[in-house]
This record gives sequence, structure tokens and C-alpha cells, in this order.
Amino acid sequence: MGKKTKILLIRFSSIGDIVLTSPVVRCLKEQLDGEVEIHYVTKKSYASLLAHNPYIDKVYSINKKVGEISRSLRKEKYDYVIDLHKNLRSARVKAIVSGKKYTFNKLNIEKWMAVNLKTKSLPDIHIVDRYIAAAKSLGIKNDGKGLDFFIDPDQQINKRNLPLAFQSGYIAFAIGGQHATKCLPVDKMIEICKKVELPIVLLGGKEDHRVAKFIEDKLDQKVINGCGKYSIHESASIVYQADLVITHDTGMMHIAAAFKRKIVSIWGNTIPEFGMYPYFPAHLNHFNAIVEVKELGCRPCSKIGFDQCPKGHFKCMKQISDDRVVEKVYDLLKMN
Repeated sequence: MGKKTKILLIRFSSIGDIVLTSPVVRCLKEQLDGEVEIHYVTKKSYASLLAHNPYIDKVYSINKKVGEISRSLRKEKYDYVIDLHKNLRSARVKAIVSGKKYTFNKLNIEKWMAVNLKTKSLPDIHIVDRYIAAAKSLGIKNDGKGLDFFIDPDQQINKRNLPLAFQSGYIAFAIGGQHATKCLPVDKMIEICKKVELPIVLLGGKEDHRVAKFIEDKLDQKVINGCGKYSIHESASIVYQADLVITHDTGMMHIAAAFKRKIVSIWGNTIPEFGMYPYFPAHLNHFNAIVEVKELGCRPCSKIGFDQCPKGHFKCMKQISDDRVVEKVYDLLKMN
């Protein structure tokens, strides 16, 4: 019997970032010789994202501190540790476990220059490929299969339980975002929903419910408000069955890409050049349509986002054409 190789991956947050690590997990499991055991460290609030991944053997999670699991991690005797977060907390994990350590290139300097100096210094490389590069010394390469997401079987939404108008096709609209400057103004979201013929399921967290209810009230039976109603896995199930997904730069965008859904992604203060646009296998790259206001001199104003526009005008979202979004929707719906 060959030697078992035990590997620990580290990524604490958030939804999209964790989904974007899935190709690394799969490639390690499928491409390394012999028996490969993969463990993953994350925050408790995101552990469910990994619970049904067949390539992961064990998930360790923390509420706040690495000390909560340090004793258990020390006992594991890892051969390799791959840090896909690169912060002080992940450094603490690496300090207490055995094994050879690898870390991905976070491009903090290049991102700082893009935000503060508006330079064009960011390399044309998706974060997935930077994640995989962190583990290339182990002998893996990108298999080109894209992202993975595995839905909890107990949380799947049966399409036949949706209203009749939705059973023959619908669009999922992920209206939320980690920060307000990543989200369209509500009046633009309403106009997009009005102009698209298919019914729409609105997706987001509890914090998005009020905005979604406002949209729902304006559009009567055309919209289902799933914000705060569906869990992340139930929302993923809705996305999986959708004809197309409209989304901001948010975690649901990456779940949609994992399911190879057609995506119209809308970008405000962040930019696709940060390397976190929808990631598809090469033969499906045409499933991705990006809508943004490219010519703004103040964009990007942050690599993450703000609660409100620091300039006060919010042109990056207010100047988004709802007609342009709808045009992209129909362009993608016609594609095979």
C-alpha cells in the first residue's frame, strides 16, 4: 500500500472566495499519486459550503480564533499546507502544524496601485489560477473543468413547487453584495426586472429582504422574494435550475459559474481585472457577459467596497444602462 499524502488547505472566508478554491481541491485529489487526504480550515459560518464536497475528507472550522482547533490540527501531521488566504490568522495555522507550506500570491501591492494610483499593473490572471499556482510544486495543473459546488441534498428546491409561471423557466437575480457600492440602486433593479420577460427569483441574505420586498411589491406576481427565505444551499438550488443569472460581484456569481449557468454580472466600485470575474471552462467563456462603466476615472475605489460612494455620486452604478443589462440577458439566452 502506498503512502498516504495528507494536505491542509486554508481559506477562512467568504462564499465566493471559498468556491473559487474548489479547483485546487479537485486537482489535488485527482492528480496526485496514491491516497490523498484533504482537510480544509474555514470559519464556522462557511463550513456548510464544503460539507458535501466529495474531494474533502475533513473540515475544521473556527468561530474567531485558531486556538479553538489548534490541538486537533497539531495531531494531524500534514505533509503539505496550502494557504489560500494569506493573513495573520492563516499564518497562525501554519505556525502550529507540520508539513511543507505554500502560499498564493495575493497581489496586494498591485491591487493597492490599481485602487490608489489607477495603474494597469494587475496581471491578466484569474485568482483560480493563482490558487492553483500555489500548489504547482506538488505537481498539479489546472484541469480546465471550472469550479465545483455541491448542494446539500436535503436543501434542494423542487422547481415544481414554485408558482406555475416559474416552472417553465425563470431568471435568478442575486441582488445583494457584501458592500452597498457593489449593488445597483433599487430603481435600476426594478427596471431590469420589468424589461425582462421571464419571471425572476430574487436572491440574497436577510439584509437584502427589505429591498427585495420593495421590488416584489412593484412587480406583483412576476417576482419571488427569496432573500432571507432561502439558505445558501437552497439559493444555490434555485441558481442551478435558472435559465440565466443576473448578479453583482458577489458569492452567488461564483456558485452560478460552478453550475455553468449563463451569467450577466454587473460591476460597480470593483473591477473584473482584480481576477474574480466568473470562472468558466474555456469552451463556456461565452456564457459570461460583464456590464460595467469602464471610463470612470475614480474606479476602482476599493478592492472590496464601501457602505456608500466615497465621491458621493455613485456613477459606477447609476450610469449602468438597464437596457444594456437586458440586452445582454437576451444575447445570452439565445446562445447554446
